[in-house]
Amino acid sequence: MSILQEILVWTQGLPLWQSDAVARLLAKQTLTAEDQDDLFALLKATHGISDPKDRKPKPLTADQIPAPVKVATHVELRAMKNMLHVNAIAENQRLPFGASGITVIYGDNGSGKSGYSRVLKRACRARDQMEAIHPNANLPTGKAGVPEASFEIAVNGVARDVHWTNGKAAPPELSSLAIFDSRCARAYLDSEDDFSYVPYGLDVFEGLAKVCKQLKALIDTEYAQSAPDLTAFALLQGDTPVGKLIQTLSARTTKVQIEELATLTPEGLVNHAELGQSLKENNPKEKATQLRLRARRVAAVATNATNKEALVDQAVVAKLRGLADAYRTAKAAAALAAEQFKECENLLPGTGGEAWRDLFDAARKFAVESHPDKVFPELGADVPCPLCQQPLDEGAARLLRFEAFIQQEAEKTSQARRAALYAEYKPFIAQVLTLNLDDVTHGEIEVLDSQLAADVKAFELALAARQEALKAAVISHQWDGTDQALISPAARLQALADKLNAEATTLEKASDEKARAALQKQFDELDARVRLSQVKDAVVTAVRRLIRQARLSQCMSAIKTNSISLKASELAEKVVSKELADALNREFKALGVGTLRVSLQSRSDRGKALHKLKLELPQSRSPVEILSEGEQRAVAIGSFLAEVGLNGGKDGIVFDDPVSSLDHRRRERVAKRLAVEAAQRQVVVFTHDIYFLCLLAEEAKLAGVPVATQSLTRRAEGFGVADPDLPFEGKNASKRIGALKAQHQAIAKLHKDGEEQEHRKQTVEAYFRLRMTWERAVEEVLLREVILRFRKGVETQRLAGVVVEDDDYAQVNAGMTKCSNYAHDKAFVGGVAVPEPDELLADIMALETWRAQIDKRSGETAKKRKAGPTVAASAAMAAP
Repeated sequence: MSILQEILVWTQGLPLWQSDAVARLLAKQTLTAEDQDDLFALLKATHGISDPKDRKPKPLTADQIPAPVKVATHVELRAMKNMLHVNAIAENQRLPFGASGITVIYGDNGSGKSGYSRVLKRACRARDQMEAIHPNANLPTGKAGVPEASFEIAVNGVARDVHWTNGKAAPPELSSLAIFDSRCARAYLDSEDDFSYVPYGLDVFEGLAKVCKQLKALIDTEYAQSAPDLTAFALLQGDTPVGKLIQTLSARTTKVQIEELATLTPEGLVNHAELGQSLKENNPKEKATQLRLRARRVAAVATNATNKEALVDQAVVAKLRGLADAYRTAKAAAALAAEQFKECENLLPGTGGEAWRDLFDAARKFAVESHPDKVFPELGADVPCPLCQQPLDEGAARLLRFEAFIQQEAEKTSQARRAALYAEYKPFIAQVLTLNLDDVTHGEIEVLDSQLAADVKAFELALAARQEALKAAVISHQWDGTDQALISPAARLQALADKLNAEATTLEKASDEKARAALQKQFDELDARVRLSQVKDAVVTAVRRLIRQARLSQCMSAIKTNSISLKASELAEKVVSKELADALNREFKALGVGTLRVSLQSRSDRGKALHKLKLELPQSRSPVEILSEGEQRAVAIGSFLAEVGLNGGKDGIVFDDPVSSLDHRRRERVAKRLAVEAAQRQVVVFTHDIYFLCLLAEEAKLAGVPVATQSLTRRAEGFGVADPDLPFEGKNASKRIGALKAQHQAIAKLHKDGEEQEHRKQTVEAYFRLRMTWERAVEEVLLREVILRFRKGVETQRLAGVVVEDDDYAQVNAGMTKCSNYAHDKAFVGGVAVPEPDELLADIMALETWRAQIDKRSGETAKKRKAGPTVAASAAMAAP
């Protein structure tokens, strides 16, 4: 059973949210913030915390990973065909693959190559599933169907077709093909602080442990935010049923319990009132306590009245008015300066005003990004304006005059006084001027002094009105009425509080009666229930918060990584071995990163495997920091090949642009390595690199493995049209001549039809290609491929057939010279009359004839030279 199959079985025993996390980690390298938010919601929903978005877990299924394929089952990919609704790829196309050796599919950018590779990745259940496969955007919405494709395969030699439809389970037979591309390259490098290599699949455990760590931080934050403020119920505590309920308040407390204690019958309420009155009359000390509490509440209101009045008193009015007047004066001076400034030249209305200044400041800020090498406003006349992005021209001088205006003293003074005003004004308008007078305290004051109670309410309204009046005055500069004195009730409130304290002192001094314990206890219980009824909703809310905290605690238990570590260790025992380390080191050496080695080490920590392959780096920094992008790609390819090589099967592998970011030497190493691999299994390479294509063909030839080439082109019927021929640059001399003959036929038709402009254009292009063909013929035919531009070595053995005569020089020089006359820019602009189609054909045939002659001569020469020493020796022995 493969690692991924074991992971699938393991996830079936996990909570659904955790299986969902594994599915996401297998589908993408890095989880996004949205993924994290989804998983947090799913985790909480598992433990009873509802999700407002009602998200549902999507656990890992067998369809999301490669299906199990027996080692004895050999699957060959023969062709992809009949792709429908895949980007703008043409329909009814068939892209064949060689059953053995290397198949190279070449396609320029925009040829449709990525459409084929994306479908292959989906159909073969490759790791990277993030690139979307869209239908043809050029079709009307109603005609854009679901992407689909068919595959010709052979299973143990028996041919069959399988079908893939986007969104449905991919054909299991295709799971035997392994896919490598640039998007999954770094999945083979662990960038954690231990810099270890993690085989494909095992890295999921580290990713899952990381997710659990992130979720723990979210739980901690939400747990703290959910904590109820139980100090608000401190007065309810005591030796009563309500007090005991409050003291033991927890997630197990029910709403029914709270309701029962907070609900009194009418008889109970009457009893509470009678007991309270009796105890007050019969217990002066208790009455004194009540008086002092009442006095404290009244005194608090008095203090608030004093403090709030100070926020809108005449000193505040004077200060705000002075700042506002100063700003208005400075603003008028700045406006006058702006008006004078506008009179200097024809400017738009409002220039120099606040809106204009904001716009100018915005231009100043944006210029830092748009013109980093300039100092605003000295941008210069030849650069684009930061706002309209058109050349400044004379606007450059205007920017300088605008800046001079901004820097004038009147403008600076206006801005400074404006800032001073708003520094005082903003905190003023944010002040809350209520007196915090609750209904109970207001009622007590009203019983004792109804006029005072009314005055307190009126004063509170006056405070708010004064604040609003001052806010309006700052804007309108109308200060009438803002200097009227407010009539504060603070002194009268304090006098009332003092009076209540005096009464309490008198009662305390005169009292010596002992409290009646039974009546007091009865009253306390009733009173606690009355008070509970007043804060019942708050208590219920506190219990809800406690319940949420309890459920969050359950979530915390659910994200422990012990089981993750155990499973990671179990699988690591199976796949992390010295055999894998040796395979990796061999691949690294073959791909030119031999200085990077791995060694088998043991470790266990929060989901990481017990056995790991330590990357031996020259410095204790991340591989991303130490290794170049090309080295990282080489490491990724080596890791991929090492794992594929150890899985026991010989099924095909597919590479999508494997040499991106690699220099020519590393490309040569990759080409050679893939050629070696192609001797054992089917290798398919998608590439847009013509140099790499030629390298693959050459290395395959040297390794003695078959090589098939295809190209993908864009034609009238759409993108991704399969062509058995390579682009002109990839053809040999003979095929280039054939392509030129075909092009000549099209040119002759254009000439016959009177399409002069297109005829000229095509003829010039044909001579450009003919020139390239002469160059290729010199390399391939005249010099017998001793040296090729797309080959790193020099084949000295091929010199046996090389002969360069004066006539060869003359013909090559003549052919190249004539091509150059028409292939250069002057031919495009009409400076040279292009040849007629017959003359073009004659020039093509001249090259073909010369190529055939040289090929025949070179073959005879090579045969003669190779036989030369033997013939000479025989002649010497026969001499008398």
